[in-house]
Amino acid sequence: MTLQGKTAVITGSNSGIGLGVARELARAGANVVLNSFTDREEDHALAAELAREFSVKAQYVQADMSKGADCRALIEKAGACDILINNAGIQHVAPIDEFPQEKWDAIIAINMNSNFHTMAAALPGMRAAGWGRIVNIASAHGLTASPYKAAYVAAKHGVVGMTKTVALETAEEPITCNAICPGYVLTPLVEAQIPDTMEKYNMGRDEVIKKVMLERQPSREFATVEQLGGTAVFLCSDAAAQITGTTLSVDGGWTAL
Repeated sequence: MTLQGKTAVITGSNSGIGLGVARELARAGANVVLNSFTDREEDHALAAELAREFSVKAQYVQADMSKGADCRALIEKAGACDILINNAGIQHVAPIDEFPQEKWDAIIAINMNSNFHTMAAALPGMRAAGWGRIVNIASAHGLTASPYKAAYVAAKHGVVGMTKTVALETAEEPITCNAICPGYVLTPLVEAQIPDTMEKYNMGRDEVIKKVMLERQPSREFATVEQLGGTAVFLCSDAAAQITGTTLSVDGGWTAL
């Protein structure tokens, strides 16, 4: 499954899932555009590292995904966008009657509204090129819910709905739009939470992962960023040309419950 000659823009991709997806796309031959809201030397160094490792073109473009104008500017600055991976996201947990309004606004803006802006900006170029792939990183919470995550659940449900709409709007074109719905993924952020959770529950690492952190994930194993990257590569391949408007769950059976 080669993606040589294609350019992939991945939002929120200087760490975690976004970086994992970017690496697998680069491994498949795609040129990659990394993004986050920071503009540090290490961000640009990360792009240079990917370029060297996979012999592709890579660049880093700073853009704040909470701002519609920044989202659209990212696509323009990328120069090309054959593949769009909407991954940027944040989280906050609180009961709905205590949920801070500013947190609600930020989660909706970054996790959902950014997808609208980047897709709207990228589609004309995909149509002109005669080919395009959009992969939105939704969540198991785009298909089901958990308490205390009102904004995140609302945003991810919105992403799934938007994915279906764009797929229908492009159904007769060589463009597909799908969503990946991960369960719990072992990212550096999650890894950093394990020691505190072990201390809180007085459990060993394996026990706290299986019994506490992965209580709702039947496989009792984290998904990996490499698995999500491989799923994205598949959705961008010719093998998936007739897969559009759907969700692929990478959640260890969570949404089968």
